[in-house]
Amino acid sequence: MSEIAVTILKVLFLALLWLFILSAVSVIRSDLFGRPVPNPDGGRRQELDQPAPPKKRKKAKGSPRVLAISAGAQAGQQASLSDGVVMIGRGADCQLILDDDYVSTRHARVVATTDGYYIEDLGSTNGTYVNGQRITAPTTVTLADGIRIGKTAMKLEP
Repeated sequence: MSEIAVTILKVLFLALLWLFILSAVSVIRSDLFGRPVPNPDGGRRQELDQPAPPKKRKKAKGSPRVLAISAGAQAGQQASLSDGVVMIGRGADCQLILDDDYVSTRHARVVATTDGYYIEDLGSTNGTYVNGQRITAPTTVTLADGIRIGKTAMKLEP
């Protein structure tokens, strides 16, 4: 092989190596800081993580008042449903903080509506389960339903 061909191959290999390094840095950056989300309402800032303020409603007799951990390392711990929203996760801003390696920082939330209560997975890695089935959309929960997040089981209680 001629000296020029070897030099060209070296330069191409170096360029390919730099391209790989830059793409790896881009992936790491997006994992650490997240991807930018386009704002559909043209400039008005909208908090994506904050739910709409709950509407006050009269509680029916026998309706759920707390979300209680029924099995797991923190069995017996409870979070009140009186505010209308209970965030579940490992983060300090959650109302029900779970010390579980399989739980995300903001894993799921339980929301009170006029039709009842529903649980919503917030894009967690390991998922949220209702009655043994992984949920992918907001799902209605009642007093009879079992909820599992990581190794922690919980349920609604009156």
